[in-house]
Amino acid sequence: MANLSVYDPFADAGIDELFRGFFKPVRVTNAAPVSIRMDVTESDKDYVVHAEIPGVRKEDIHVTIEANQVTIGAEVKKETEQKEGDRVLRSERYYGSVYRSFTVPVDLDETASTAKYENGVLELTLAKKPAIAGRKLTVQ
Repeated sequence: MANLSVYDPFADAGIDELFRGFFKPVRVTNAAPVSIRMDVTESDKDYVVHAEIPGVRKEDIHVTIEANQVTIGAEVKKETEQKEGDRVLRSERYYGSVYRSFTVPVDLDETASTAKYENGVLELTLAKKPAIAGRKLTVQ
């Protein structure tokens, strides 16, 4: 009796796994959350933070400053335009909330700090509060 084997033309060609499964319907239900990647630099007067938050509208980004703690939060919304008769073959994009908190060594001045969002990068200029000079006490 002869054994039958299934021929897989992609196995011999060495094509990446992405292309092998491209036309198979796949639904990812528990995609890992997107992380906010940051670069932070410091000068005498402030900290400058560049945070990558691609695919988010600036109205959906929230920055909170409390003393020396900064929290960046964003809502990644699902915006789909599906035509009648179309079906989703692959969906790997993340939709939901992401946030990141960090602290700096000195208190920040919320009123003098600024934020700008352009091309998927949030730029925060976090102004340092001036150090309060200690007062001298006279001993009696």
